Amino acid sequence: MVDKLIHILLLLTMPPLLLGIINKTKAWFAGRNGPPVLQAYYDIIKLMRKGMVISRTTTWVFIAGPIVTLATVLLAGMLMPISRFNAPISFAGDLILFAYLFGLARFFTTAAALDTGSPFEGMGAAREVTFACLSEPALFFTLLVLAKVSGSLTLNNMLHCPAGAFSVAMAAPLVLVSIGLFIVLLAETCRIPVDDPNTHLELTMIHEVMVLDHSGPLFGIILYSASMKLFILGAVLLHIISPFQTKTIWMNWPLFIMEMFGLAIVIGIVESVMARLRMRHIPYLLISALLFCGFGFILLVRYYQ
Repeated sequence: MVDKLIHILLLLTMPPLLLGIINKTKAWFAGRNGPPVLQAYYDIIKLMRKGMVISRTTTWVFIAGPIVTLATVLLAGMLMPISRFNAPISFAGDLILFAYLFGLARFFTTAAALDTGSPFEGMGAAREVTFACLSEPALFFTLLVLAKVSGSLTLNNMLHCPAGAFSVAMAAPLVLVSIGLFIVLLAETCRIPVDDPNTHLELTMIHEVMVLDHSGPLFGIILYSASMKLFILGAVLLHIISPFQTKTIWMNWPLFIMEMFGLAIVIGIVESVMARLRMRHIPYLLISALLFCGFGFILLVRYYQ
């Protein structure tokens, strides 16, 4: 019971901190002090206290978009185990629900963007669903590899398995899907080199252009949901690249937190040393992620033959 409470507490409170660490890392590389590490919390609280400006041309879909997105991402976080502990919600085949919850969130986000009638937001929605056609199969290949290694269709067993089932033969598939999943993480959370969350030029934006008309609490919910999605996908990646836990049970929580901080620093370094790709080059990056995960699955199938 205590583990589940800590799981929920970390899921609800830690995600905005990752954004602060990323921004602080980027500021350090640029030779600046940068915003405080807790700036994301301040921004979300400030937005939740503001009023909303809603166009008369929009319908209930515009308001439902951020709310449904937050609900689906939160449910996905409840399905995902943290560190060596089991998830609060678990059942056979929950990996399918886990993947499609992100798809449902994307559907409502793009529907809310199209509901405004803005050509810029429609352009961003078209880019989002186009790139999702490449990132979602890569995520499914990753889950298939973990399912094959663990012999289970439950996320708890799949994500806890690499530590016990790791061998030389498993190394290559797990390394390949780790690289592919890291690219998917950058794409799904709108990070450089796929997208720039700090840009304000509509013609070059993907996710941010879809939420131009959201303001106040709705925009705060969007920011919070984006940080939670980063936390969830980052935790899945850590289960693959760093599955080894300490024998002292209570030390696994601090270890997981430090690993998440390290992942946020790595993302900040990537964003500092790379420029945003041109729009026509983004599909090539996502195809490479799909190939990494696909070849990882093929190697694993060949190993079991």
